[in-house]
Amino acid sequence: MSKKSNFRIALIYDRINKWGGAERVLLTLHELFPDAPLYTAVHDKESASWANVFNIHTSFLQKFPFATKHHEWYPWLTPLAFESFNFDSFDVVLSVTSADAKGIITKPHTKHICYCFTPTRYLWSHYETYFPDRLSRTFTRPIISYLRKWDRIAASRPDHYIAISETVKSRIKKYYHRDAEIIYPPVEIPKKTVFSDLKRQSLPKNYYLVVSRLVPYKRVDIAIKACNELGLPLLIVGTGSDETRLRSLSGPHIQFIHNLTDDELAWYYQHSQALILPQEEDFGLVSVEAQSYGTPVITYQKGGGTESVVRGKTGEFFYPQTKDALKKTLKTFKKVNYRPEDCKRNAREFNDEKFKTNMQLAISKLIHS
Repeated sequence: MSKKSNFRIALIYDRINKWGGAERVLLTLHELFPDAPLYTAVHDKESASWANVFNIHTSFLQKFPFATKHHEWYPWLTPLAFESFNFDSFDVVLSVTSADAKGIITKPHTKHICYCFTPTRYLWSHYETYFPDRLSRTFTRPIISYLRKWDRIAASRPDHYIAISETVKSRIKKYYHRDAEIIYPPVEIPKKTVFSDLKRQSLPKNYYLVVSRLVPYKRVDIAIKACNELGLPLLIVGTGSDETRLRSLSGPHIQFIHNLTDDELAWYYQHSQALILPQEEDFGLVSVEAQSYGTPVITYQKGGGTESVVRGKTGEFFYPQTKDALKKTLKTFKKVNYRPEDCKRNAREFNDEKFKTNMQLAISKLIHS
């Protein structure tokens, strides 16, 4: 599926300065379109070595002080950065975005497809999480008002939307009034199934696992509070701006872990009782990743997690989004009730070859429409 395309295509992404599920999607798209350049607002080479395979084009923001690491300091300029790019030499542009990349401007002969992870989170679905009090909302009202107006205009520019889940499709309809088809993001299914036991001696028995960026909307605090009160060991893999606060909430059974290799993370997945997803996921890549190693998932019963977990077979749901609801599920959860092969079989439904095939078909259909 990596053969050269018979059309000229460019990829556009919000910013290249971290590693996560969206970045895995970009690498899969690179396998599909190896000659496609990648346009972005800023590129931090130190924190994004994964992007070395791309021919990267950055905007004027790249030259602004600290912009590569702190793009959020220039929210009013980011829309202009994407509008400044010229795509006249391309037949297709594919914006991969949860923010501003959809705002590029193309001429009629260039088709624009938006692969949308979610409508801009801090402007719409999670506005109250980002701005939880009256003071923050009052202080940011002018810039948020401007950005919402621009975001609605930008949302009208793609010719076609592809959502990563039913959840995101509904948000696109609600906030942008646009229809979308669904192509689930790719998950690399592991070929290796046996991993080193180097970590075994330092880990508690029967631990639960959270793998997440540590930011407020991920609601890792719910998992911490539930496990604190039940006395259950919880390992949290990830970093982020909310880490200090989350550590302050944690009791003696909670551990924070950084800088794991892929093999080490796989071992943590395999030996955990379950992965806990306390947030409303756009899709839930880590949910599928956990299942690919035979590990069941406990997820909040709202959002994309409900699309990647089969209740009673590969995991369980909890509702509402409270520590008490999660505690109730944890009290009755037993890993032996979930067959690893069922989890792995479900994960294979989201493999990268299926993603490549569906994406190629969607692009070809739009080109020839």
